[in-house]
Amino acid sequence: MIKRLTIFGYGIFSYAVFFATFLYAIGFIGDFGVAKTIDGAPQMPLAGALLINVALLGLFAIQHSVMARPAFKRRWTRIVPAEAERSTYVLFSSLALIVLFAGWHPLGGVVWSVSNPVATAALYAAYAFGWGLVLVSTFLINHFDLFGLRQVWLQLRGREYTPLKFTTPGIYKLVRHPLYTGWLFAFWATPHMTVTHLVFAAISTAYILAAIQFEERDLAEFHPQYKAYKRKVPMLFPSLRRRANRSAIAA
Repeated sequence: MIKRLTIFGYGIFSYAVFFATFLYAIGFIGDFGVAKTIDGAPQMPLAGALLINVALLGLFAIQHSVMARPAFKRRWTRIVPAEAERSTYVLFSSLALIVLFAGWHPLGGVVWSVSNPVATAALYAAYAFGWGLVLVSTFLINHFDLFGLRQVWLQLRGREYTPLKFTTPGIYKLVRHPLYTGWLFAFWATPHMTVTHLVFAAISTAYILAAIQFEERDLAEFHPQYKAYKRKVPMLFPSLRRRANRSAIAA
């Protein structure tokens, strides 16, 4: 029973670290309300700061992708209990982000700056929409399984873990990866786009597009119906052409 309680406590701790990191990220990328944000006065030469920032983003990308691969999980669970594997992934991802926040260096420079109050409000609304979409998307597919809480709760009760079935609830009928769509809104919707922010958004977007390829390969391997789903549903944004065709057929 002590082992079960320890694993459960570890899962709760990992989730708490994630949630605090998630909240901090909202302020960090949005440039408000936290001790250190994505923008600010440059503290070192451009080349050095850029190199550090790219390395920090690369560290997160490598950790986030490598630890998510099935082959790594099979080896990793020889070291950590299988029930705590997801919580460990969540914890390491959060720590990688914390390192990024702490080591980030502003670059200076302005790409665009919106002064119109209506346009500014619209961009902030799009930013909030992005974060909201990220959170809602996790609950649609099972937030507690995604962040390891379901796994540690089941082991606490002495029940065997059963993988989630493939489903397409809500917005997943319109796009295959609404969670990533939400991230793109969060990265790009800003009235003050600096060079620093642009570097962050561009590299993060490139990582998302690459990560989707690996993720979809794994999904197709574990869920035979995913290939048909992939053919029918767009990746990140709803298809206006398909909606127009459906409307024409209905008429």
